[in-house]
Amino acid sequence: MAEQTITAASAGSFKIGEDLPVHRLGYGTMQLTGRGVWGDPEDPDEAVRVLQKAVDLGVNFIDTADVYGPYVANEFVKKALHPYPDDLVIATKVGFTRQGPDRWIPVGRPEYLRQQVEMNLRTLGVDTIDLLQLHRIDPKVPLADQIGELALMKLEGKIRHIGLSQVSVGELQAANEITPIVSVQNLYNLAKRDSETVLNYCEKHQIGFIPWFPLATGALAKDGGPLEQIAKKYEAKPAQIALAWLLKRSPVMLPIPGTSSIQHVIENIAAAGIQLSDEDFQSLSQAVSQ
Repeated sequence: MAEQTITAASAGSFKIGEDLPVHRLGYGTMQLTGRGVWGDPEDPDEAVRVLQKAVDLGVNFIDTADVYGPYVANEFVKKALHPYPDDLVIATKVGFTRQGPDRWIPVGRPEYLRQQVEMNLRTLGVDTIDLLQLHRIDPKVPLADQIGELALMKLEGKIRHIGLSQVSVGELQAANEITPIVSVQNLYNLAKRDSETVLNYCEKHQIGFIPWFPLATGALAKDGGPLEQIAKKYEAKPAQIALAWLLKRSPVMLPIPGTSSIQHVIENIAAAGIQLSDEDFQSLSQAVSQ
């Protein structure tokens, strides 16, 4: 009998903004660019194939941003997947400027945010952005001006839902007083859980939590470490166990592992089929003191 292919549907589902159902294991596009998230990748054709393979394996939630390239990742999404499947949800971000490889400076002036929303619409080839996230809150600009401009574009039909990235609970609450916030994208993984309080708040209020850098596992992944030991038990790779841990951690968790390799896409999505025992989940959780 042929072995059944695991798809992203095995991760379960979550409704972003209560009206956009997605499989909880998505795909992030940042690695579909050149070194330093700048310019084109070494193999543009492979970037297209990776996106198509992810969708073939059930991914219907793709996270991108105007500054990945800049615009390179967006253009690959359009080239690979447009016209888009009806169930595909594309999230993108605005609020950073780029000055070269690995250089990022937040700019939250309303006119810049509006410009970048318009550019995302054009480069993605859509009339409405499903989920527009503020890449960073600019401390030089009043929060009400930044969120207010996004809320205005939502009223104009250019944005369906609004999210935030790398914020505290207080910042999330303040933004939510201006307009409904449906997602938070913070640094979070098995080895880095500084955003635990934000995740708990999101879970309580049914706000999608998108962990960026989901596969970073640090010393946990070293030879003979706890991650490797549990991976062997499940006949899996450490990265797959790290993703399975995230999926079990919270029903609002939406991991978006990115890669430029088709083989890694297949492996990452296969993590949706791993059901960690409560004992193994706790063992991994306690392996890093927070």
